[in-house]
Amino acid sequence: MLKIYTDTDTDINPQIAAEYGYKLISMPYSIDAKTVYPYQDFEVFDAHAFYDTLRGGVLPTTSAISKEQYIGYFEEDFKEGNDILYVHFSRAMTNTFDVMDQAVAELKAKYPGVRFEEIDTKGITTISYAIVREVGDLIKAGKTLDEVLEWAKTEVDKFAMYFFADDLKFFRRSGRVSGLAAAMGTLIGVRPIIHMSQEGKMVSVGTEKGRIKAMNRLVETLADLGEDVAAHRICIGHTDAPEIAHEVGRIIEERFGPQRIEYVDVNPTAGSHCGPNGVGVCFHAKHR
Repeated sequence: MLKIYTDTDTDINPQIAAEYGYKLISMPYSIDAKTVYPYQDFEVFDAHAFYDTLRGGVLPTTSAISKEQYIGYFEEDFKEGNDILYVHFSRAMTNTFDVMDQAVAELKAKYPGVRFEEIDTKGITTISYAIVREVGDLIKAGKTLDEVLEWAKTEVDKFAMYFFADDLKFFRRSGRVSGLAAAMGTLIGVRPIIHMSQEGKMVSVGTEKGRIKAMNRLVETLADLGEDVAAHRICIGHTDAPEIAHEVGRIIEERFGPQRIEYVDVNPTAGSHCGPNGVGVCFHAKHR
């Protein structure tokens, strides 16, 4: 039997996980030396309260989970001889998967013959959300593990994500965006446009002056890069900026007609690096 996993850094919540049968691995963040595990330490993510805390000056930190925690997640299915597929956020953004590899190697030695496969979404938050849902749709439609893995070889790189942030101090501190000058934070109203690269990293690809220009830049990028967009979800992720997110959705539908748009709260672990008032658009594309 196939068992599927994802993690909270993909913006999947327990309700959506249950829809597909995903087991959800919780990726932690820490505030004031207290470590919080999403959907273990709370049942519902209160995005407004979390991002208001960041607006108040709190700068959370994030950390990897331990080998023992990974073993705790996977061992039951290894013991039962189930095939495992883990659809996760980008390996290029963290060393947590090095620890996971150690756990899986230990479990494979203990339970030989179990098949463990991964799909690296080469992203985090909303782009990963879109891919996790697509994989879930394929499995619900009866596709085999090998068919899903074959799909992922080409399709993962055909999901594009472009976004902007209001406050650069979060990105500057995390150092997770290449090409982003720290000095930009002193330029009033300048918003870098960031995308998830084919290598699974966040890369700054330009700037816009003002929120309206930044929103229009996202829509223009969709127009330029989009491929077979109507057959897939357009996912608009935001860090407690629902009005801005819905305005981007309105602009998209005004230009392209009705679309299958989903609005997604960016999870707190990833949001710790993005900060509040950020918005991004994920869509099916010719390339990233």
